[in-house]
Amino acid sequence: MKIVSAIARYLLGLIFLFFGSNLFFHFLPMPAPHGLVGQFEGALAASHYIYVVAFFQVVPALLLLANRYVPLALTFLAPVIFNIIVTHVLMAPSGLPMAALVTVLWFLVFARVHTAFHGLFQAKVD
Repeated sequence: MKIVSAIARYLLGLIFLFFGSNLFFHFLPMPAPHGLVGQFEGALAASHYIYVVAFFQVVPALLLLANRYVPLALTFLAPVIFNIIVTHVLMAPSGLPMAALVTVLWFLVFARVHTAFHGLFQAKVD
């Protein structure tokens, strides 16, 4: 499980480093999306909120690749992945396979460091 988790951690880090960096530097040419998802992405770009999204993809990716603060990196990536899934379910179903892959990778890494999250699931604090 340790090797599987390490491979998942590296893949997750590389995916978010690549696509998060692309939001900053636009090195991967992508056609403009149509319809509602195009309007959504246009609003993110016009408001510059896309740079906040990119930041919360690149920084955790670097932490995962460096194997430092992995639980923190997973905590930052969880809402990003949730939003990726919701966006693809509601507006662009063609991206669901990649969203599913990222989700599986996240859970594989989480399984290795799950003990770091035990304190979050306490019903009562003394």
